[in-house]
Amino acid sequence: DYSDRDIVIENGITPIEPDWQSKLADDKIRLVYCSTPHRGLEILVPVFQRLAEKHPNIHLDVFSSFKIYGWGDADQNFEPLYKIIREHPQMTYHGFKPNDEVKSHLAKCHILAYPSIYLETGCRVLMESMSAGLSCVHPNYGALPDTSGSLTYMYHGSSDRVTHANVFASNLDFVIDQYKTNRQKMLDRAEAVSAYANQRFDLKLILKKWQYTLEELAEKYPAGA
Repeated sequence: DYSDRDIVIENGITPIEPDWQSKLADDKIRLVYCSTPHRGLEILVPVFQRLAEKHPNIHLDVFSSFKIYGWGDADQNFEPLYKIIREHPQMTYHGFKPNDEVKSHLAKCHILAYPSIYLETGCRVLMESMSAGLSCVHPNYGALPDTSGSLTYMYHGSSDRVTHANVFASNLDFVIDQYKTNRQKMLDRAEAVSAYANQRFDLKLILKKWQYTLEELAEKYPAGA
Protein backbone atom coordinates (compact mmCIF):
# COMPACT_ATOMS: atom_id res chain seq x y z
CA ASP A 1 0.00 0.00 0.00
CA TYR A 2 1.01 3.59 -0.52
CA SER A 3 2.10 5.53 2.55
CA ASP A 4 2.04 9.26 3.27
CA ARG A 5 5.11 8.77 5.46
CA ASP A 6 7.44 7.13 2.95
CA ILE A 7 9.02 8.24 -0.29
CA VAL A 8 11.73 6.68 -2.45
CA ILE A 9 14.13 8.83 -4.47
CA GLU A 10 16.76 7.13 -6.63
CA ASN A 11 20.50 7.67 -6.36
CA GLY A 12 21.93 10.12 -8.82
CA ILE A 13 25.18 10.28 -10.79
CA THR A 14 27.06 12.82 -12.82
CA PRO A 15 26.85 11.46 -16.39
CA ILE A 16 30.10 10.08 -17.82
CA GLU A 17 31.06 10.95 -21.39
CA PRO A 18 32.14 7.69 -23.10
CA ASP A 19 35.32 7.72 -25.16
CA TRP A 20 33.77 6.02 -28.17
CA GLN A 21 36.88 6.43 -30.32
CA SER A 22 39.07 4.58 -27.80
CA LYS A 23 36.46 1.86 -27.35
CA LEU A 24 36.36 1.29 -31.11
CA ALA A 25 40.07 1.53 -31.87
CA ASP A 26 41.51 -0.40 -28.91
CA ASP A 27 42.91 -3.77 -29.99
CA LYS A 28 41.89 -5.24 -26.63
CA ILE A 29 38.45 -5.86 -25.16
CA ARG A 30 38.59 -4.18 -21.76
CA LEU A 31 36.63 -5.56 -18.82
CA VAL A 32 36.36 -3.83 -15.47
CA TYR A 33 35.26 -4.58 -11.91
CA CYS A 34 34.91 -1.51 -9.70
CA SER A 35 33.23 -2.47 -6.45
CA THR A 36 34.29 -3.78 -3.05
CA PRO A 37 35.70 -7.33 -3.21
CA HIS A 38 32.96 -9.07 -1.21
CA ARG A 39 30.35 -8.31 -3.88
CA GLY A 40 31.53 -10.93 -6.37
CA LEU A 41 35.25 -10.62 -7.07
CA GLU A 42 35.83 -14.18 -5.86
CA ILE A 43 33.55 -15.40 -8.66
CA LEU A 44 34.94 -13.10 -11.33
CA VAL A 45 38.64 -13.91 -10.97
CA PRO A 46 38.52 -17.69 -11.66
CA VAL A 47 35.97 -17.12 -14.43
CA PHE A 48 38.26 -14.58 -16.06
CA GLN A 49 41.24 -16.91 -15.73
CA ARG A 50 39.33 -19.51 -17.72
CA LEU A 51 38.07 -17.07 -20.36
CA ALA A 52 41.53 -15.54 -20.79
CA GLU A 53 42.74 -18.88 -22.12
CA LYS A 54 40.14 -18.63 -24.89
CA HIS A 55 40.38 -14.88 -25.51
CA PRO A 56 43.99 -13.61 -25.50
CA ASN A 57 42.87 -10.06 -26.33
CA ILE A 58 40.77 -9.46 -23.19
CA HIS A 59 42.04 -7.53 -20.19
CA LEU A 60 40.48 -7.06 -16.75
CA ASP A 61 41.07 -3.98 -14.59
CA VAL A 62 40.08 -4.34 -10.94
CA PHE A 63 39.36 -1.28 -8.81
CA SER A 64 38.49 -2.87 -5.49
CA SER A 65 39.38 -2.22 -1.86
CA PHE A 66 37.72 -1.69 1.50
CA LYS A 67 39.79 1.49 1.81
CA ILE A 68 36.84 3.27 0.20
CA TYR A 69 35.10 2.77 3.57
CA GLY A 70 38.22 3.37 5.63
CA TRP A 71 38.50 -0.37 6.39
CA GLY A 72 41.93 -1.02 4.92
CA ASP A 73 42.62 -3.91 7.31
CA ALA A 74 39.68 -5.83 5.82
CA ASP A 75 41.60 -6.15 2.55
CA GLN A 76 43.84 -8.75 4.19
CA ASN A 77 41.06 -11.31 3.82
CA PHE A 78 41.19 -10.86 0.06
CA GLU A 79 44.96 -10.55 -0.35
CA PRO A 80 45.29 -14.06 -1.93
CA LEU A 81 42.75 -12.98 -4.56
CA TYR A 82 44.56 -9.68 -5.17
CA LYS A 83 47.80 -11.64 -5.59
CA ILE A 84 46.27 -13.74 -8.37
CA ILE A 85 45.17 -10.57 -10.14
CA ARG A 86 48.57 -8.89 -9.80
CA GLU A 87 50.39 -11.91 -11.21
CA HIS A 88 48.10 -12.56 -14.17
CA PRO A 89 49.32 -10.93 -17.42
CA GLN A 90 45.75 -10.10 -18.50
CA MET A 91 44.66 -8.55 -15.21
CA THR A 92 45.60 -5.33 -13.42
CA TYR A 93 44.87 -4.61 -9.77
CA HIS A 94 44.41 -0.89 -9.05
CA GLY A 95 43.11 -1.10 -5.49
CA PHE A 96 41.35 2.03 -4.26
CA LYS A 97 41.36 5.04 -6.59
CA PRO A 98 39.44 8.36 -6.51
CA ASN A 99 36.06 8.25 -8.23
CA ASP A 100 37.16 10.66 -10.98
CA GLU A 101 40.02 8.32 -11.92
CA VAL A 102 37.70 5.32 -12.01
CA LYS A 103 35.17 7.19 -14.14
CA SER A 104 37.89 8.24 -16.57
CA HIS A 105 38.84 4.58 -16.94
CA LEU A 106 35.23 3.47 -17.37
CA ALA A 107 34.87 5.83 -20.32
CA LYS A 108 37.38 3.71 -22.27
CA CYS A 109 36.22 0.23 -21.18
CA HIS A 110 33.85 -2.16 -22.95
CA ILE A 111 32.36 -4.54 -20.37
CA LEU A 112 31.37 -4.29 -16.72
CA ALA A 113 31.93 -7.79 -15.31
CA TYR A 114 29.85 -7.82 -12.14
CA PRO A 115 28.74 -11.23 -10.81
CA SER A 116 27.20 -9.60 -7.75
CA ILE A 117 26.42 -11.75 -4.72
CA TYR A 118 25.47 -8.68 -2.66
CA LEU A 119 21.84 -7.65 -2.23
CA GLU A 120 22.00 -4.26 -3.95
CA THR A 121 19.45 -1.50 -3.44
CA GLY A 122 20.62 1.34 -5.67
CA CYS A 123 23.79 0.28 -7.50
CA ARG A 124 25.97 3.24 -8.39
CA VAL A 125 28.53 0.99 -10.09
CA LEU A 126 25.88 -0.14 -12.56
CA MET A 127 24.51 3.37 -13.07
CA GLU A 128 27.94 4.82 -13.85
CA SER A 129 28.93 1.91 -16.06
CA MET A 130 25.76 2.22 -18.12
CA SER A 131 26.35 5.95 -18.43
CA ALA A 132 29.96 5.37 -19.51
CA GLY A 133 28.84 3.15 -22.39
CA LEU A 134 29.72 -0.29 -21.03
CA SER A 135 27.98 -3.55 -21.80
CA CYS A 136 27.05 -4.66 -18.29
CA VAL A 137 27.00 -8.36 -17.36
CA HIS A 138 25.34 -9.01 -13.99
CA PRO A 139 22.73 -11.19 -12.25
CA ASN A 140 19.08 -10.40 -11.62
CA TYR A 141 19.69 -9.95 -7.89
CA GLY A 142 18.21 -7.36 -5.56
CA ALA A 143 17.54 -4.04 -7.26
CA LEU A 144 19.82 -4.72 -10.23
CA PRO A 145 16.94 -5.54 -12.61
CA ASP A 146 15.23 -2.25 -11.78
CA THR A 147 18.44 -0.23 -11.95
CA SER A 148 19.37 -1.71 -15.31
CA GLY A 149 15.96 -1.15 -16.85
CA SER A 150 16.47 -4.66 -18.29
CA LEU A 151 18.70 -3.09 -20.95
CA THR A 152 21.86 -4.89 -19.88
CA TYR A 153 23.19 -8.44 -20.25
CA MET A 154 21.44 -9.74 -17.16
CA TYR A 155 21.27 -13.41 -16.22
CA HIS A 156 19.49 -15.53 -13.64
CA GLY A 157 21.95 -16.00 -10.80
CA SER A 158 22.19 -18.67 -8.12
CA SER A 159 22.96 -18.84 -4.40
CA ASP A 160 25.27 -21.75 -5.23
CA ARG A 161 28.62 -20.16 -6.07
CA VAL A 162 29.71 -22.83 -8.56
CA THR A 163 26.42 -22.64 -10.45
CA HIS A 164 26.58 -18.84 -10.40
CA ALA A 165 30.14 -18.88 -11.73
CA ASN A 166 29.21 -21.19 -14.61
CA VAL A 167 26.19 -19.12 -15.64
CA PHE A 168 28.17 -15.89 -15.36
CA ALA A 169 31.01 -17.36 -17.42
CA SER A 170 28.63 -18.39 -20.18
CA ASN A 171 27.05 -14.93 -20.36
CA LEU A 172 30.35 -13.08 -20.16
CA ASP A 173 31.80 -15.31 -22.88
CA PHE A 174 28.81 -14.48 -25.09
CA VAL A 175 29.29 -10.72 -24.69
CA ILE A 176 33.03 -11.01 -25.39
CA ASP A 177 32.26 -12.98 -28.54
CA GLN A 178 29.82 -10.29 -29.64
CA TYR A 179 32.55 -7.66 -29.31
CA LYS A 180 34.90 -9.83 -31.34
CA THR A 181 32.25 -10.32 -34.03
CA ASN A 182 30.85 -6.79 -34.38
CA ARG A 183 32.28 -4.21 -32.03
CA GLN A 184 30.48 -1.29 -33.67
CA LYS A 185 27.09 -2.95 -33.17
CA MET A 186 27.85 -3.50 -29.48
CA LEU A 187 28.91 0.12 -29.08
CA ASP A 188 25.77 1.35 -30.80
CA ARG A 189 23.69 -0.57 -28.28
CA ALA A 190 25.83 0.71 -25.41
CA GLU A 191 25.27 4.26 -26.63
CA ALA A 192 21.50 3.81 -26.40
CA VAL A 193 21.82 2.41 -22.87
CA SER A 194 24.06 5.34 -21.94
CA ALA A 195 21.40 7.81 -23.06
CA TYR A 196 18.81 5.98 -20.95
CA ALA A 197 21.01 6.02 -17.85
CA ASN A 198 21.82 9.70 -18.25
CA GLN A 199 18.18 10.67 -18.57
CA ARG A 200 17.10 8.57 -15.61
CA PHE A 201 19.95 9.02 -13.13
CA ASP A 202 21.33 12.48 -13.92
CA LEU A 203 22.04 14.09 -10.54
CA LYS A 204 20.47 17.36 -11.72
CA LEU A 205 17.13 15.57 -12.14
CA ILE A 206 17.47 13.79 -8.79
CA LEU A 207 18.22 17.10 -7.06
CA LYS A 208 15.02 18.55 -8.51
CA LYS A 209 13.08 15.62 -7.04
CA TRP A 210 14.63 16.33 -3.64
CA GLN A 211 13.85 20.02 -3.93
CA TYR A 212 10.23 19.35 -4.84
CA THR A 213 9.86 16.85 -2.00
CA LEU A 214 11.36 19.17 0.61
CA GLU A 215 9.21 22.08 -0.55
CA GLU A 216 6.13 19.88 -0.34
CA LEU A 217 7.05 18.75 3.18
CA ALA A 218 7.75 22.32 4.30
CA GLU A 219 4.32 23.36 3.07
CA LYS A 220 2.64 20.39 4.73
CA TYR A 221 4.52 20.75 8.02
CA PRO A 222 5.29 24.47 8.51
CA ALA A 223 7.70 25.45 11.27
CA GLY A 224 5.97 26.01 14.61
CA ALA A 225 2.77 24.31 13.50
